[in-house]
Amino acid sequence: MKKIIPFGALTIAAVLALLAPSTEVTTVAESSIDTGDTAWLLMSAALVLLMTPGLAFFYGGMVRKKNVISTMLQSFVCMGLITVIWVVFGFSLAFGEDIGGIIGNPSTFYMMKGMLGNDVWPALPTIPIALFAMFQLKFAVITPALITGAFAERIKFNSYLIFITLFVIVIYAPLAHATWHPDGILAKMGVLDFAGGTVVHMSAGWAALASALYLGKRKEQEHTPSRISYVILGTGLLWFGWFGFNAGSAGGANALAASAFATTTTASAAAAMAWIFFDILKGKKPSAMGACIGAVVGLVAITPAAGFVTIPHSLIIGVVAAVISNLLVIWRTKKGIDDTLDVFPCHGVGGMVGMLLTSVFAHSSVNSVVTTNGLFFGETGLFTAHLIALVGASAFAFFGALLLLKITDLLAPLRVSEEAEVMGLDISQHDEEL
Repeated sequence: MKKIIPFGALTIAAVLALLAPSTEVTTVAESSIDTGDTAWLLMSAALVLLMTPGLAFFYGGMVRKKNVISTMLQSFVCMGLITVIWVVFGFSLAFGEDIGGIIGNPSTFYMMKGMLGNDVWPALPTIPIALFAMFQLKFAVITPALITGAFAERIKFNSYLIFITLFVIVIYAPLAHATWHPDGILAKMGVLDFAGGTVVHMSAGWAALASALYLGKRKEQEHTPSRISYVILGTGLLWFGWFGFNAGSAGGANALAASAFATTTTASAAAAMAWIFFDILKGKKPSAMGACIGAVVGLVAITPAAGFVTIPHSLIIGVVAAVISNLLVIWRTKKGIDDTLDVFPCHGVGGMVGMLLTSVFAHSSVNSVVTTNGLFFGETGLFTAHLIALVGASAFAFFGALLLLKITDLLAPLRVSEEAEVMGLDISQHDEEL
């Protein structure tokens, strides 16, 4: 019976698509759609999608050889599963008509209703709404993929699919709505999240910590990366794709996109060097792994701030985030928490550092959306709002993930058997190997 359910659910979605073909065309009298902005967002959406295969290489190179395919597939499969959910009702949950400031009406854009014609999303009036929906889809795709590094080498693939389905519906969509919908509770508080520090990285980071604690330690604790060359390749793809992630979030080919582009690469470069130099300071040799992890931490930390801070301040954000995440990796190791690929110290903590530093360095001269300047400029309102949001979003993501893990475990046990773990997930879960 359990084998029927996944294909049955996809079949139901296909039948629903037959019943709701969404052929209505919306025509707006005075459309402001711009071809240049549309072209840039099309490219940005493609860049963000490329980040998920990049993440697959980044994570895949870090695990042991017997788990490479399984780990990479956990990222890759999100491009399929999350897309289906998003098209049917996920986009509506995140950006549909507001319900209480925490979730969207699932019927607003059900089966991509209203995507034909020249309608737009109000906050991005120069691109078609269908493009906005697809751009946002790529963020929803990579978020659950980020979590996989925490429970790598010990989770059942089928159970994982259940968990990420629940995660996108119950945690990601409400956070996206609360933060990015104009009527969302965090948006109304004045919380700034340019490209996903709270929505993407904090939610994934806290879910990763919950997953590591819930699933417990691997039977074999040694950690020998299988392909450091994969890690380098993955980092390059992530850095490249991140320009779509951050500069694309400007909503068009404009000066703000150029500023976000510059802050993104500056923070990542500074964080990569800070990680290397901090390792040397601790008596370690400079490593390719360290440089790659540092670069990604910088990208994570600048994500919420990219379109709100100046280029010099992005350099500070990269350095601070790298040092703090590096120290948290040491803390995590001492505590014996088996977050396999340090998702919480790097993505969760990096996202939180970036969120707080956004409220320190944000300035209206960079982006007119900033109505209260950051703490560095003598104003406290934005910093206070971000502190409150940080606590609330962290608690929601962490305890929500724990609940979803428990529900998933009841539906389908999460952990593979000890025998399957020792054999390796490539063989035990997929009958494939390098």
